[in-house]
Amino acid sequence: MDFTPENGTITMFSTTWCGYCNRLKKQLDAQGIGYTEINIEEVDGTAELVEQINGGNRTVPTVLFPDGTAATNPSAAEVKNRLAA
Repeated sequence: MDFTPENGTITMFSTTWCGYCNRLKKQLDAQGIGYTEINIEEVDGTAELVEQINGGNRTVPTVLFPDGTAATNPSAAEVKNRLAA
């Protein structure tokens, strides 16, 4: 599956229990930044994808940008800046 987001949005890989994920979602919502959330515990193959992106670590939130790059636990400001670039 291709999880690359549309321009101006991100794909966020997360879990329900991740405090950093919940914080980032609240910040993105407050700034009006669109995202698609993928729970790596519910969608087959996504935990392995996150591990591949993060050098073997299952770290969330992992964010995919429209240009195909990724960031691990980015700030809302970093997300906003990278989407504007």
